[in-house]
Amino acid sequence: MAALTRWTNPSLPQTLQIGMFLLYIDAVFGLLFGTVLAFPIGTAIVVGSAAAGLGIANEMKWGWVLGVVVSVVSLVFAVLLFASVGFSAVISLAFAVAQLLLLVHPQSREHQRVWFQ
Repeated sequence: MAALTRWTNPSLPQTLQIGMFLLYIDAVFGLLFGTVLAFPIGTAIVVGSAAAGLGIANEMKWGWVLGVVVSVVSLVFAVLLFASVGFSAVISLAFAVAQLLLLVHPQSREHQRVWFQ
């Protein structure tokens, strides 16, 4: 397995690069705001987000797949939070939707299909 040596990759398409940054931001916010402590699955989301961002930056197919899975799980939790809390969770919901849409955008999917290992 190749060494994961970069945290960012300027050669990625814009949609995939922003999705990668949102995964990193998701991991940092999860640590800062206690998602890790609040939910058992929170630790998996934080670690998965960071690992997915690193995998995408190094053009690994597993990184993109993990990013999509983490984004779907985050979206499900954001929808549940929005349903229970209401309008105050709209930013969390918008963030989760944007992250997933950027990763599954046709330009992102095509790039990972052609160039990722």
